Amino acid sequence: MDKTMIPSIKEMTGAEMVIQALKDHGVEHIFGYPGGAVLPIYDALFAAANELVHVLVRHEQGAVHAAEGYARSTGKCGVALVTSGPGATNAVTGLADALLDSIPIVVLSGQVATHLIGTDAFQECDTVGITRPCTKHNWLVKDIADLPRILHEAFQIATTGRPGPVVIDIPKDIQFKKGFYVEPGSVSHRTYKPPFEADIDAISQAVALMASAKKPIFYTGGGVINAGPAASEHLRELVELTGFPVTSTLMGLGAYPASDDKWLGMLGMHGTYEANWAMHDCDVMIGLGVRFDDRVTGRIDAFSPGSKKIHVDIDPSQINKNIRVDLPIIADAGQAIKAMIKVWKQKEYKADKKALAEWWEQIERWRAKNCLAYKQNGNGIKPQYAIDRLYELTKNRDTYITTEVGQHQMWAAQRYKFEQPNRWMTSGGLGTMGYGIPAALGVQLAHRDSLVIDIAGEGSVQMTMQEMSTAVQSNLPIKIFILNNRYLGMVRQWQQLLHGGRYSHTYSEALPDFVKMAEAFGCVGIRCDKPEDLDAAILKMIDCPKPVLFDCIVDQMENCYPMIPSGAAHNEMILCDADEEATQVSDAGKMLV
Repeated sequence: MDKTMIPSIKEMTGAEMVIQALKDHGVEHIFGYPGGAVLPIYDALFAAANELVHVLVRHEQGAVHAAEGYARSTGKCGVALVTSGPGATNAVTGLADALLDSIPIVVLSGQVATHLIGTDAFQECDTVGITRPCTKHNWLVKDIADLPRILHEAFQIATTGRPGPVVIDIPKDIQFKKGFYVEPGSVSHRTYKPPFEADIDAISQAVALMASAKKPIFYTGGGVINAGPAASEHLRELVELTGFPVTSTLMGLGAYPASDDKWLGMLGMHGTYEANWAMHDCDVMIGLGVRFDDRVTGRIDAFSPGSKKIHVDIDPSQINKNIRVDLPIIADAGQAIKAMIKVWKQKEYKADKKALAEWWEQIERWRAKNCLAYKQNGNGIKPQYAIDRLYELTKNRDTYITTEVGQHQMWAAQRYKFEQPNRWMTSGGLGTMGYGIPAALGVQLAHRDSLVIDIAGEGSVQMTMQEMSTAVQSNLPIKIFILNNRYLGMVRQWQQLLHGGRYSHTYSEALPDFVKMAEAFGCVGIRCDKPEDLDAAILKMIDCPKPVLFDCIVDQMENCYPMIPSGAAHNEMILCDADEEATQVSDAGKMLV
């Protein structure tokens, strides 16, 4: 057979196959850093510069986080391109982050030539072995004939089922070799067939259980976001139909509008009093696209002890992994919610109005606790106030938020009210300090005309600060809003509450001048330390056409409440004014992870 006579099969080099596959899968942007083992791909990329935009990062970790931010804010697959050896190992943190948070990314790594593999050649490492625990799947390409199939399978696996990161390790000689490229439609994975549609019998059982509930709650997570914008619309309809309260994990913020009165706020370690108590006391829990992680459940044997639990998840391995459930449904969260609406309407179910009214009365008593209140003292800026003002001054703009990891992240999750999905990008499962700046780059590249803000801490922000150079070179006017308390704040808080106030190595004694640092990068630096100056400074940041580092000096010793100490039950919360309770918990300091 003459393969050149078949329209879908063309002869090209391995490097050209990579570029063609990216175009065939709708990729428009790539984040990367060149090196010797990946130069043939960069050479092919040079010829495709009018079709593929490459962003040169300053560290491979930044490339993967940027691909994550791009993917999370668009629903598309992010792509990163790195070289062999240290290029691949530098990408590991981003891969682990994407795996835990279910972010679809394809990472292409160069490798030494096939005849050098296993010889400890220059910049050789076992990329497949190293990345196996932190990817959904990975490949080492040993034959040019396999490359097209692997490229197409990679995008399929990354974006379907439970999304996640994949790695394709491509030896340099494979990039040079010629072979026959086939288009995506010619390739289908033989065994990978993830579930999608929900079993209608299981859905019917779930809806019947929901209709019988006296104290129900919807517990929603990142799976609703990953299911696409329609899933969030379906969730709104289902909540309206039933009248049930709804809460969310850190990764699920925005799936349900925070302004709605049925929204209880985020639950978990730094979730609201009402959300955590409602989860504890409910009789029917409907988990949609969640994985019952430890930051939500607290002590497993005390988690929502009296409830019947429905769990919808597209990943079968998550069912009964952390919490035993009564009714598992393996399906895409959006499809399951849509099916629940259909069954509820068809069978003309009605919620128990009397019981539901009593349940809402109890929830309102918990709400009255006003758990996110904080004590305003002194003349300095409270971090909660800084987030509140940032929200008020940006809520009517087309705004996307990324974060670093720490107290600032939790204050942002508690206080920045998201009305839409895909507007909140944060590192949930891995808790990666340094995530926010490169993620913001990816978001800004995808949304050139939008306002993109990284809410940061002065500790986390230094971990990937070099990516400010990327922002300048690529004309990406991200805004980095630093809550600067001169401490590694979350660790310091735990040291205060659980370790007797012994602040071991958490004070930042040699911070850079962030304003001067911004100027050195060619950005704009702003510093504010007075509440009365904050609004004007934030507006200056928003209106600046360049990348901005905003150094917001906040109260050094402010703690993030509510807080559930590790090892405590999810209804055992420390609140802002609970000094006695905090002392009691500190006696059990061994509960720290």
